[in-house]
Amino acid sequence: MDHEQHLRTAVDLAVSVIRDTPVDRYDDPTPCTDFTVADLVNHLAFGFVLARCSGNREPWDPSWTADSPAPVLDGLPREQWADACVEAGKTVVAAWESPSAWEGESHMGGAAMPAAMIGSMMSGEFAVHAWDLATATGRTIEVGPGLADVALESMTAMAGMGRDAGWIGPEVTVADDAPAFDRALAVAGRNPQP
Repeated sequence: MDHEQHLRTAVDLAVSVIRDTPVDRYDDPTPCTDFTVADLVNHLAFGFVLARCSGNREPWDPSWTADSPAPVLDGLPREQWADACVEAGKTVVAAWESPSAWEGESHMGGAAMPAAMIGSMMSGEFAVHAWDLATATGRTIEVGPGLADVALESMTAMAGMGRDAGWIGPEVTVADDAPAFDRALAVAGRNPQP
């Protein structure tokens, strides 16, 4: 399975969990300590926008901040968020479907980075946050071995920076031979067996 297919699978996974999340659970807590379910849906939606921009080499709006509502959700009632996320997910897949999207450099905000690193990082991010959202609402998800490996690699690469910035918690101890996605979750500060 190639990079593009991993990203497509991660987007599909996140979108499916968002679509099946009841709006009456949006005020519930999540494994992301500072996020409610609504905050996490907004974060994923913003991730879709940012991933699309990076894949298309589009500039980010300088007014966007970590506290901004996702542009695709801004002003919409919560009942319409899932449909907006479905459409936003499609734009991510379209932005990264060409092999050329994975070549050379793109950007993550103001920082130039290898495009393949950004795409893989977003694949891992979408998979882990899909798990967060499913777990917050009493569900489980299946993450196949290829995407699990990508998630482990990307979470391992981001963990130090994330801990320094306060958006990834301390690593959770799991067995060395635990499945790759469990290890990805543990690196990202989640207990894979909550």
